[in-house]
Amino acid sequence: MTVAVAHQVSSTSRIALAEAAREASMRQTDLAVLHVVESLDLDIAAANRSGISDEVERALAEAGLDVTWELHLATGEENVASAILSLVDDVDADILVIGARRRSPVGKFFLGSVTQTLILQADIPVFVVKDKA
Repeated sequence: MTVAVAHQVSSTSRIALAEAAREASMRQTDLAVLHVVESLDLDIAAANRSGISDEVERALAEAGLDVTWELHLATGEENVASAILSLVDDVDADILVIGARRRSPVGKFFLGSVTQTLILQADIPVFVVKDKA
């Protein structure tokens, strides 16, 4: 069993990361942090240097959570949602946690958001969390 969380460096992503860590802790399983980059020139070592791993560690520490986690990278050159869904398959996740930002009524009208695509196309349950602001 694995809990996967779609990650980017943002306040909404921090909330999703904390919820995913809680879920992994409750299920007594590992956490897969899925981060999509513009280019696969960024490997795990470069990701650590660029602060992605530091951001994950900081968010988990602030939430008071201690879970075993692993960073997974993919390129989002063509489609971010497809890259995340591919990573979900790669890590054999049982649930995907994603963050969603609040959108205006006009924003909700437009289709094609990454969040909507993940909800509609994922073959596993998707847990969506929103920022309280």
